[in-house]
Amino acid sequence: MRILYFSLGYSTHDYRFLKAISDGGHEVYFVQLEGNQRQVESRAIPENVNQVIWKGGREPFRWSKLFSLISDFRRLTREIKPDLIHAGPIQTCGLVTVASGFRPILTMSWGFDLMDDVHKNIFMPLITRYVLRHSDFFTSDANVTKDKALAYGMNPDNTIVFPWGVDLEHFSQKKEERGKKEGFVLFCNRSWEERYGVDVLAKAFVQVAQQRDDVRLILLNGGSQGAKLRQIFQRGGVDEFVTYGGQISQNDLPNWYHQADVYISPSHVDGSSVSLMEALACGLPCLVSDIPANKEWVFENDNGWLFRDGDVNHLAEKILMALNQPEKLHQMGQAGRRSAEKRADWKKNAEALMNIYRSLGEKNVK
Repeated sequence: MRILYFSLGYSTHDYRFLKAISDGGHEVYFVQLEGNQRQVESRAIPENVNQVIWKGGREPFRWSKLFSLISDFRRLTREIKPDLIHAGPIQTCGLVTVASGFRPILTMSWGFDLMDDVHKNIFMPLITRYVLRHSDFFTSDANVTKDKALAYGMNPDNTIVFPWGVDLEHFSQKKEERGKKEGFVLFCNRSWEERYGVDVLAKAFVQVAQQRDDVRLILLNGGSQGAKLRQIFQRGGVDEFVTYGGQISQNDLPNWYHQADVYISPSHVDGSSVSLMEALACGLPCLVSDIPANKEWVFENDNGWLFRDGDVNHLAEKILMALNQPEKLHQMGQAGRRSAEKRADWKKNAEALMNIYRSLGEKNVK
């Protein structure tokens, strides 16, 4: 099949989808809506993927240019003649695709589009409903986003949920025990944006580090809250206990998980978090906010713990609890690895996508 894959930018997730589609034997055309202002994948676009040049893909999406983009996207579909368009997020790439009049369309939620963006203004629910009601199929990585899609009019018979998953060979448990290290290490690699709640973690860490001098925190990534986070640590007198790792390549990322004792995700909004699945695959106990998507993966005192979303004091309590029961960490990490092997194997989960393509291709032929 000839697949047109339409996404905001070029992230690690896009790389994996593009590679899976190409490896599946399909002819792939990659269209970006924006330039690479967001998280960027360091690896080149996979071999045999055709990157499309058009009016989009150079700058952030602007609503004032919507009709111009729709018109040029319509031109692309006439020239490329795809058998299927795979598009997401919903209110941007999905909207342009549906408005172009092309069919069939597989609309893919990226989590934040249904859990956050849909609430940003009075128009977003209308746009979401319009896109989903005109989509031939819908996929997401968590039941909570599927339920949202159904509430906005998606046909329940044309949906599938599969976690995007991880490479279980690349993200694996460390083979041997670490030598002596300084302190008890907490790890978080969520972006420093409001929706991911890293400021909640920062405040909780201050509380913990003021009580225990053996706790350390590794923060990867970056974002608009960088100055705020550093201010929290500095005012709390704990900045010296924080390691800022910056942007890390996929090749090096497992080494950072292996330095940690506990993984923390304080996100307020999420689908099935890939970084959470990576942590589970690496055998880390996971301490996460009790939002619905996280509760699909983390189970109290089994492979981790849950804390009340946004509750700094409760997160600090749970960190101290983990500090005080180190004997349980290995067993919980083993349970996390088993859950990743059962549900988060990207090689297996990508086959679900290939099945959708085949199904839509057969319907289109008929």
